Amino acid sequence: MNNKTKPITDSGMIETAFNYWFNDSGHIRSPFPVYIREILKEKTTVKFSDWTSDISERAKKEINDEILAEKFEEILFEIASELVSTEDEKLTILYPFMPRIGDIINPKDAPNGESRIIGRQHLRRGDHSFLNVKLKSIDSGKEWETEFELPE
Repeated sequence: MNNKTKPITDSGMIETAFNYWFNDSGHIRSPFPVYIREILKEKTTVKFSDWTSDISERAKKEINDEILAEKFEEILFEIASELVSTEDEKLTILYPFMPRIGDIINPKDAPNGESRIIGRQHLRRGDHSFLNVKLKSIDSGKEWETEFELPE
């Protein structure tokens, strides 16, 4: 077996990763719309396989499961951001743990009470990124906005 064909991972790891990211579980919600999943899976598998096949035997000895998982996720999210059709879907892929349109939040000390997110926008000020969130109060119907700094 030559360097180009000896696998350093198996399809079980890849399938487990897809299952994790394509299905909601606990506090994790899938950031990937259903309409891109089939092509996302195909393209990610090919690109990840190409990446692993180009790793030298020496480097393979130093690569662990954590490094493989990180690279797989990097490829998965990169390809997904190219496949989605709306800016909001791109925001969800860039920041999968942030609140999404349709989510209901109940911010502490907010005069508008429980509200539904009706819009989001990514803002950049200097070296900092912010998420502007538009909400609508469930009780009064009043629309309001807030924003917070995003992790880099």
